Amino acid sequence: TFSPGCPCPQPAEEKAQLLQNSEYQERMVESTFLYLTLDLPTAPLYKDEKEQLIIPQVPLFSILAKFNGSTEKEYKTYKENFLKRFQLTRLPPYLIFCIKRFTKNNFFVEKNPTIVNFPITNVDLREYLSEEVQAAHAHTTYDLIANIVHDGKPSEGSYRIHVLHHGTGKWYELQDLQVTDILPQMITLSEAYIQIWKRREEDETNQQGA
Repeated sequence: TFSPGCPCPQPAEEKAQLLQNSEYQERMVESTFLYLTLDLPTAPLYKDEKEQLIIPQVPLFSILAKFNGSTEKEYKTYKENFLKRFQLTRLPPYLIFCIKRFTKNNFFVEKNPTIVNFPITNVDLREYLSEEVQAAHAHTTYDLIANIVHDGKPSEGSYRIHVLHHGTGKWYELQDLQVTDILPQMITLSEAYIQIWKRREEDETNQQGA
């Protein structure tokens, strides 16, 4: 993943002028990663006509756009503000997504309840690779094999995990010592927190039947 840094003043004309200054030239840094952090948008909670809360939803590919090489994300420190862009340069056999649901401040931890809509098979990440390395990746499609869910409030919540049994293609839900069957369609309705994806090789067949 690389992250060119640049200043982020407004308007755009002022930014363009500053980029001519050597102090503000974009910089590229390549680094390894253990997992990819996916940022959730702010979650406004609306109420319907029955005064029931409506939980917002966002497609997986919307939050994956962070790694398309063009989306800019602003970072602030005590000394400066800057922008970063991210793009993948290599795809490993397994990918871990960490969906950033928790925000910590000086007083408490807040949880974003936004539901992420995602397919559990055939997620192609080729477009998130830089053009110069795409040709080196024959396989860029991933299938979900594990999904960790957080339920409830940050301080009182609990965890569940959905796991694919590779031999049968069936999904199971594990919570403490309880193991139950679960339909693949139900997995996508959960408050996913951490996901593990397996790259599909050419000789593999899809047994998940999503």
